[in-house]
Amino acid sequence: MMLPSKVAIASGNAGKIREINLMFQGLGMEFVSQGDLGVSEADEPYDTFLENALTKARHVSKYSKLPVLADDSGICVLALDGRPGVKSARFAGEGAIDAQNNNHLIELMRNAVDRRAYFYCALVLVRHFNDPAPLVTDGRWFGELLHEPRGQEGFGYDPLFLDLDFDLTGAEMSLVQKNGVSHRGAAVRSMKALLESGLY
Repeated sequence: MMLPSKVAIASGNAGKIREINLMFQGLGMEFVSQGDLGVSEADEPYDTFLENALTKARHVSKYSKLPVLADDSGICVLALDGRPGVKSARFAGEGAIDAQNNNHLIELMRNAVDRRAYFYCALVLVRHFNDPAPLVTDGRWFGELLHEPRGQEGFGYDPLFLDLDFDLTGAEMSLVQKNGVSHRGAAVRSMKALLESGLY
């Protein structure tokens, strides 16, 4: 089956959209953000990344009439029982910006010995609003939390998250480097493989 020429991305996060567009190059698909289509943000009421990703995808597909790619992702800290998890973008409160979320996490972890954490991404593609069998992939990126931010690239918790293999934070990596090891990169590579296998 032919891949769609245009796919909506259920996100208003400019950094995330840049990453996804770069990683899906070569498939001949044009990705447009929900903001460019005039579609509002969906509620994310669930406790799992997958349920929230599906909710966002169906919401955008309903109003755009397009296939939709949606992810829900965040950071899970072992010493905090998996928090902030699905609340990563609003960890410091509704409307919080990245710096506020990072500072809140720094304070909570100031005296923590166990600094292990991982990013998680659930990625879904719905062909249409009522798609009974969405394509679903996921990915994890393991590392540790620093006591203070490092680096100027990336977004979200990237400045605090240290990749132990590279000894670099997500905010010290180039976009290509980050996509090669990140949770979203893993989920996208799996999704590309599904699309290239003809499952669409």
